[in-house]
Amino acid sequence: MTPPLWTAVPFLLLLLAIALLPVLAGHFWEKHLNKGSVCALLALPVLVWLLVHAPGELHHSLREYLSFIILLGSLFAISGGVSIGGDLKATPKVNTAFLATGALLANLIGTTGASMVLIRPFLNTNSERKNTGHLPLFFIFIVANCGGLLTPLGDPPLFLGYLRGVPFFWTLRLLPVWLTVNGLLLLIFYWIDRRAYATESREALRKDRGAILPLRIEGRRNLLFLAGVVGAAFFASPWREGTMLSLTALGYFLGSRSARWHNRFSWGPIVEVATLFAGIFVTMVPALMLLREHAPQFGIVRPWQFFWMTGSLSAFLDNAPTYLTFLSIAQGLNLGGEVVGIPAKI
Repeated sequence: MTPPLWTAVPFLLLLLAIALLPVLAGHFWEKHLNKGSVCALLALPVLVWLLVHAPGELHHSLREYLSFIILLGSLFAISGGVSIGGDLKATPKVNTAFLATGALLANLIGTTGASMVLIRPFLNTNSERKNTGHLPLFFIFIVANCGGLLTPLGDPPLFLGYLRGVPFFWTLRLLPVWLTVNGLLLLIFYWIDRRAYATESREALRKDRGAILPLRIEGRRNLLFLAGVVGAAFFASPWREGTMLSLTALGYFLGSRSARWHNRFSWGPIVEVATLFAGIFVTMVPALMLLREHAPQFGIVRPWQFFWMTGSLSAFLDNAPTYLTFLSIAQGLNLGGEVVGIPAKI
């Protein structure tokens, strides 16, 4: 059954709320209860329509949601029990090595996991320097975003693609793209950091040299649980989700409490993600159905159009619904292709 056009409106409103309310109503939006209320208000009419007219589509979407949030939650909770302490000499070479390591690590434990593990030692290493405004910016660029391109574990939308049939190792063919993007970002960062390092005072550099401590890892046991989550990604559902939940419980209850304390670990971030995506996974169902049915009418048929539109939208909307939106459009074009019915170039 073709959904009526009104059923796509809550999806658009929810994406706009996620993009704008943190800026326009930050105090209101910081409370999980308020986020949940907005999601429930927008999702309820769509939920009722789906229960009556398309229960199969709703069931499929909710299964994807559970797989999606269990993977994110597992990587988040287990990596929260791994803490890297220490304070290296804060030179441009060391900082660039930190970011390069994060870009690699993101493909194994996700951009969220890599960020949680590396952000604290990265900031500690540079705590004696003064000119550091560019450091978190490039950390977000490289470790939290562009690094996780090569596997479905790296970034949430890629895992959604994997759930929808994209082969697990298909994204490895994007290695030249990964090297180009992250290589350019690392070169730009190194150039900027060299200039910033040259302006540091002698006092700041003296303090930096005097504060050097070797890196140390707390919570090594959780590295085994993280490896288990990587392996579980190849299991069929529900074994995949059951294994990930079991490993999460082991990592939380048997892992290092000291490591979680050093990471200032809390469940707040993953609760926020789970709340928002519960709304997204319900409201997006009729929108994706409409996109698949009317894809040719949008006139988005060429690779460069997909490139610029997905990049532009994911810059201020979440990249997971952006991915699914344009995946549905591409499949609706019926172009034929080697990746879930889509040409590899798209």
